[in-house]
Amino acid sequence: MGAAMRRIQAGNALAAFGIGFTVPFLYLYVAQVRGLGSMAATCAFVAFALGALVALPFTGRVIDRRGPVPVVVGAAVAASVGALALGLSTGVVPILLSALTLGAGQAVMQPALATMIVWCSTPVSRTRAFALQFFMQNLGLGIGGLLGGQIVDETRPASFTLLFSIEAVMFLVLAGVALSVRMPHAPAITEPMPKDPQQRGGGWRRLLAHKAMVQFCVLGFVLFFACYGQFESGLAAFGTEAAGITPSTLGFALAANTGAIVLAQFAVLKLVEKRRRSRVIALVGLIWTVAWLIAGFSGLGHGSAAMAATAFVTTYALFGIGEAMLSPTLAPLVADLAPEGSVGQYNSAFALVKQMALALGPLGVPVGAGLPMLYVGIFALVSLGIVALALRLGRQLTPAQDNPSLVKAAPVASGAPARAVEPVAA
Repeated sequence: MGAAMRRIQAGNALAAFGIGFTVPFLYLYVAQVRGLGSMAATCAFVAFALGALVALPFTGRVIDRRGPVPVVVGAAVAASVGALALGLSTGVVPILLSALTLGAGQAVMQPALATMIVWCSTPVSRTRAFALQFFMQNLGLGIGGLLGGQIVDETRPASFTLLFSIEAVMFLVLAGVALSVRMPHAPAITEPMPKDPQQRGGGWRRLLAHKAMVQFCVLGFVLFFACYGQFESGLAAFGTEAAGITPSTLGFALAANTGAIVLAQFAVLKLVEKRRRSRVIALVGLIWTVAWLIAGFSGLGHGSAAMAATAFVTTYALFGIGEAMLSPTLAPLVADLAPEGSVGQYNSAFALVKQMALALGPLGVPVGAGLPMLYVGIFALVSLGIVALALRLGRQLTPAQDNPSLVKAAPVASGAPARAVEPVAA
């Protein structure tokens, strides 16, 4: 791993560390510490998501035209301002505006950082680079949340201001790190699609005409909605209402999810690195189907409270293993699907799909709380749908896109132009 990649990964981890300080406590901060109630806290989350949905459609073209570094810096500064303002705000309107700014900044950082990783990697090394990014993100979030929990005090609003100030500083550190990265003179991107001069610069129209990318976005939406979108909403409601899970057990389940990712990431990487990406995603769908069935067992009430808690924690751990398999699969595939000069556009489009899925995730709450077995059955079927969608996508991919181990590429030195990639003889 070159110097540029090391700095990108370090900056990404520090930003995740800062986010971990505040994310678990945002609802508590708005509703109770500032005394604005649950409705205001819910609106803050909506504003956070809205900021992302408004900013992302315009992000990709800017990345492709100006490069990812200025976008990372601008987004980090905006997120820093939003975080600091959130920690100082006491009224509903300032809090909503701060959340809007913070959400937009954090969302724009994602595709810009992903594009930096793409530019500093090759199709072969990209899988490992994104796996490391996901590992560092979760490690940073976990440590940040752990330390933040030791600092916060509901009776002292200043303790929350401190948390948001630390987050703001971490975003500025990311901006400084990004400015110090010496990007390659030419991105290390091979052209998996045939080059067609008539298609250049098509933006969203070009992307929507790309059948494989559209199918991949549909698959991505289902993945994010069925897993990430349910963690802290529908599945949590199911656990507390149907399975009788206590808040402490729910916290332990979330910790088990993060722990599974951290412990399994590089072991899983060896499993998926040389296998077809479409089949890896299909396997994740099968694992998540099992996870939902185990969740259903926890809500049947046939066993003891300890058995229900164990089943529920196991569900979150299995989701974590699936996430560890997806991290070196989804983001590199976006890069390999993108035509030359459109990596930022494709990364932004996929980030937008993720944000839309997360925003709609809480729709599962009333079903999970009121009709628990129907909720589990629906998402078990959705997970099986992931298998079908993944296998269908595999038929749209070239051999090199589906299995990057078929490609041999020279390593990218920091600041050096990328060299051509040659296919390996079958």
